[in-house]
Amino acid sequence: MSASEPDTKPDIEEVSDRGEPIGAMEPMLIGESSNKRGEIVDLALELASKSAGFRRSLPPQMATALADLVRSMNCYYSNLIEGHDTHPIDIERALKEDYSQDAQKRDLQLEAKAHIEVQAWIDGGGLASRALTVDGVRETHARFCELLPEDMLKVADPSTGEPVGVMPGELRLRDVQVGRHVAVSPGAVPRFMARFEEAYAKLGRTDSIIAAATAHHRLLWVHPFIDGNGRVARLMSHAVLLEKLDTGALWSVARGLARSVAEYKAHLAACDLPRRNDLDGRGTLSEEALADFVRYFLQVSLDQVTFMEGLIQPDKLRVRIALWAEEETRLGNLPPKAKDVLEAIQYRGELPRSDLAEIVGTGERQARRIVGSLTDFGVVRSDSSRAPLQLAFPATLASRWMPGLFPEKPGNG
Repeated sequence: MSASEPDTKPDIEEVSDRGEPIGAMEPMLIGESSNKRGEIVDLALELASKSAGFRRSLPPQMATALADLVRSMNCYYSNLIEGHDTHPIDIERALKEDYSQDAQKRDLQLEAKAHIEVQAWIDGGGLASRALTVDGVRETHARFCELLPEDMLKVADPSTGEPVGVMPGELRLRDVQVGRHVAVSPGAVPRFMARFEEAYAKLGRTDSIIAAATAHHRLLWVHPFIDGNGRVARLMSHAVLLEKLDTGALWSVARGLARSVAEYKAHLAACDLPRRNDLDGRGTLSEEALADFVRYFLQVSLDQVTFMEGLIQPDKLRVRIALWAEEETRLGNLPPKAKDVLEAIQYRGELPRSDLAEIVGTGERQARRIVGSLTDFGVVRSDSSRAPLQLAFPATLASRWMPGLFPEKPGNG
């Protein structure tokens, strides 16, 4: 008998459908009659414009490098919302197979690595046109959970304390309660998820941007999985914004949600509440609370685009990188002219190796030494030993190059 078998039989016996009507989850969208609809549409359009402008302002090579760092940042803040604090420096180490000797910290590193691998799959188009479908939601959960260590694939039953196995991509077979919210019965989950897809999967662009928020709450309200719903909801919203805004994965709504986590959770709880009066929409749940959450979600997104835009301003970024390179050169950690190579890469987007000798004014051997030192610091990369050099953004230097991106890790300058 496998380790998971003791959990399977009780789960199957407890599956029930209390016959909840799918109307219990309405409204799914912000109706045309809502007095907040106009403001929300304006916010969605402003977000689309601002996000597109930010992406266009960056050279493609810099955008690719920045997206890699933002992926770690997104993972850090999403996990922080769940109470799991794995700093991006430790996440970066995990991506290089450098794990902590402490079992609990190692598990958190593996969890973070799983999150990043799933987001990389999403950023590569893995959820294109499927983010708001049942299949897409289940595959996101499956891909994440399949990469988790075994210890993280069990949760305690709140009533009995017994361990319950988390089955990757499988809809839950037990009742759950989150705070004051009792989610729909397990047998009803497939019906509610079918309604979820019907409401969200085929919307136009503006309504899809709005649905990044409305679907976010409604997925958490259904709570389709025994565990992992929060991360799946945030990855789903990321995928929607990636596709509908063509964000290039250059900013993270999770950072804004984590930095206002009390407000985020208060909005989610308010969206669980029933309709307040005849002016509060026509659904079972409060449309006004849902609209307030959408407005909050879109404003947080706008704030994050603005933050990243300010952080990555070319002139200011060049100054910060130059100051770092000068300091490391004085300390003997970088060869002379390393700063010139970094500046050339920033101005050009990428630097052919054939141009190195002209920039550093020395022989080929010294040029290779400079490239080797910059590569060891993780600040340049290339696709091969002959490919052009591109800028990279290591998490270890984020506090110097892009201050405020995430908290500085104690003990790292």
